[in-house]
Amino acid sequence: MLPKATARCLVQRAFSSFSNATEMGLSEQHTAFQSMVREFAQEELRPIADELDSKKKFPREQVKKMGQLGLMGVEINKDLGGAGLDGLSYTIAMEEISRACGGTGTIMTAHNSIFMGPINKFGTDQQKKKILPNFVTGERVGCFMLSEPGNGSDAGAASTLAVYKDDHYKITGTKAWITNSWESSGGSLFATTDRKAKHKGISCFYIPFPSDGLSLGNKESKMGIRCTSTANVIFDDCQIPSENLIGESGQGFKIAMQILDAGRIPIAAQGVGIAADALQRALDYVMKKPVISQNDEELLAEMEVMVTTARLLTYRAARMKDEGKPIGKIAAMAKLYGSEVATSVSHKAIQLMGEDGLIKGGGVERNYRDARITEIYEGTSEIQKVVIAGHMKKEYRNKYTNGQ
Repeated sequence: MLPKATARCLVQRAFSSFSNATEMGLSEQHTAFQSMVREFAQEELRPIADELDSKKKFPREQVKKMGQLGLMGVEINKDLGGAGLDGLSYTIAMEEISRACGGTGTIMTAHNSIFMGPINKFGTDQQKKKILPNFVTGERVGCFMLSEPGNGSDAGAASTLAVYKDDHYKITGTKAWITNSWESSGGSLFATTDRKAKHKGISCFYIPFPSDGLSLGNKESKMGIRCTSTANVIFDDCQIPSENLIGESGQGFKIAMQILDAGRIPIAAQGVGIAADALQRALDYVMKKPVISQNDEELLAEMEVMVTTARLLTYRAARMKDEGKPIGKIAAMAKLYGSEVATSVSHKAIQLMGEDGLIKGGGVERNYRDARITEIYEGTSEIQKVVIAGHMKKEYRNKYTNGQ
């Protein structure tokens, strides 16, 4: 066993390394941005994260401040009111916000990635100018409506119908497990416009909240990310103008898949952030022990390796996105590993802290509960493996077919 002072020095040096901007290859601009977001998150969110969780309280004032910092429109162009930053900046911000409060990280990514993403990438200039400036200030948040009761991970099985008539669409159906539902002022909806065409008959729409014929189900009582609401969104002959169609009719499945691919990177960053906080809390606990055992050291070392590796993989995925390279495989890899690290490191932190790790209000048990959702949304871990294997087969079959 190492003397306490020596062990503290070694472990703290290791802990500082995994968030060292230079070792992560961040530019001065990215480093300054990271410092700004970290300061806000640690001062404004971390002290109230357990209260937000226990009271199921939406952090409205903090979200407004996030809007003022550009965090509710990170990748939206400046001429639309956004921060105009790159995907790596968004990834850094997601890690820092989630490190302080995983639930607030979910609010942020559902709003940035999958609500605004379809409009920002596939909307017309007129649609972008009309919708996006209202959602980048933090005053309003949005939601993403794809999943349905009973459909699970099958994004192409949309039974919600959008029927066109007289320059309007009339929408009927139910969307399930919708994040930010009760707080939303608008949402991106995926509904079937042509049943015969199956997944090629799905279209994407912008839906303002409230709308006639739109209602919300009861708020779900969840294991984690409890500071944001999750509920069904119910459409009963909800009528919207045809100008709310995003992209072309029948393009919805393609839009959803592209948005989910990109959205997996910030979820990976969320996992890294949750794991980093669990590791920090475990370190704080272990350093106060009179004797630091070999088991303590080994667990901390395993946690350090996992967090660092997940961060490197996530940053690589973000950089590839910014470079315009294909990200399907690496985004799935980052999301799969980042989510597994979030759960595993939080679990190890509880093991290190014993009963103290299980007590509500101590942070670590909340980390563990919040971590579990990262293995489910934006595609379950099982779906990520299917995606990764699909890319591998294509890559290696092409290699062998070409005789290489």
